[in-house]
Amino acid sequence: MGDGSPGLEQGTVRVDIGTIVGIGIAVMAIVVGIIMGGSPMALVDPVSLVIVVLGTIGAVTICFPLAKMLKLHTVILKAVFSTPTDIVAIILDLVKYAELARREGILSLENMVDEMRDPFIVRGIKMAVDGTDPELIKEIMDTELEAMMDRHAESKQILDSIAKYAPAFGMIGTLLGLIFMLQAMEDPSAIGPSMAVALITTLYGAMVANLFASPIAEKLTARDSEEVLAKTVIIAGVMAIQSGDNPRVVQSKLATFLSPEERDRVLEEAA
Repeated sequence: MGDGSPGLEQGTVRVDIGTIVGIGIAVMAIVVGIIMGGSPMALVDPVSLVIVVLGTIGAVTICFPLAKMLKLHTVILKAVFSTPTDIVAIILDLVKYAELARREGILSLENMVDEMRDPFIVRGIKMAVDGTDPELIKEIMDTELEAMMDRHAESKQILDSIAKYAPAFGMIGTLLGLIFMLQAMEDPSAIGPSMAVALITTLYGAMVANLFASPIAEKLTARDSEEVLAKTVIIAGVMAIQSGDNPRVVQSKLATFLSPEERDRVLEEAA
């Protein structure tokens, strides 16, 4: 996607089963541990929840513009709903455009624009068809890629901040609980609730960081890497087409970005 979080701008959006399964396994491990260890209600404490959740939200809101925070849910959803990146399909499309440009001239690609599935390819091909200077084409496309990477990095940074501040507020809650406990030493009935706040806030902070924020941030990093690779391949393909390279040369150039298995697939599909 191009709005600040990873995901391609083409194809059908799908549910990422791996993310769902991973979250399910992690949550199940904690739930089973709670059930086997004692009463689940013993780990429910509204005071601890308020300290960790609201404290973390407040601290992260200080760090980032409010407009970015209000769009955080869209960033999180990108970890669950993704657009698969098929690098092989992108390369095959670029090779097809190279064949047409080689056979009928680069201006013939203007008739193919409506069939192109990726807007990034469309922008590059249009500039090439318009006769834009090759260095300027590459500069524009590289700048767009860098801007996308910056947006993605900022989105990940928000989640990294949540992972950093949640345990910190868990520790703040622990200190508050210990203070309350020490102040109530003459009242044995108050020691238990105060100790619960002290321990449960640390638990909540660790859960927010390690069950939610950090895994989602790493998933977004993986999404970003996929999209960066796709756009890097597109830039190389557009520049090769613009320079009039032989389609086989274009295929060979772009195949260097792939794993051996994907290279074999390109050869099979091309054949």
